[in-house]
Amino acid sequence: MTWSRSSAAACRSPPGAAEADDAAAQLDHALSGPHSHLVQPLKPDRDSLFVVKARHSVFFETPLEYLLRQQNIDQLVLTGQVTEQCVLYSALDAHIRHFDVIVPRDAVAHIHEDLARAALRMMERNMGAHVCTSKDLWR
Repeated sequence: MTWSRSSAAACRSPPGAAEADDAAAQLDHALSGPHSHLVQPLKPDRDSLFVVKARHSVFFETPLEYLLRQQNIDQLVLTGQVTEQCVLYSALDAHIRHFDVIVPRDAVAHIHEDLARAALRMMERNMGAHVCTSKDLWR
């Protein structure tokens, strides 16, 4: 999930020491892995907020809703994996919290293509999500 750096930059509350260590360890692990070239362009800068997601939904037992509300952010762009699991559950949790949801279909990955298509339809029809392409975000 992404949100505007300029919107989020004003929130400088550092996570707890344990969470910060976990976030740094996860980032170091990803940057030293076989696909570090994919991670490097997404590496958060000093002004980025980092929320450790432990379950399918990015909202489950995280401070994300609080952080977004503090920044008056009401629109989310959900990206990542897995469309029919984590993206779907995060979209539902965002919807029930009254966030506008955008899902670029070419910026999510799936395990089962048929379930991913169904999940995108559910997000669009049942949750009012705007399903588009990543190019549509810049128009």
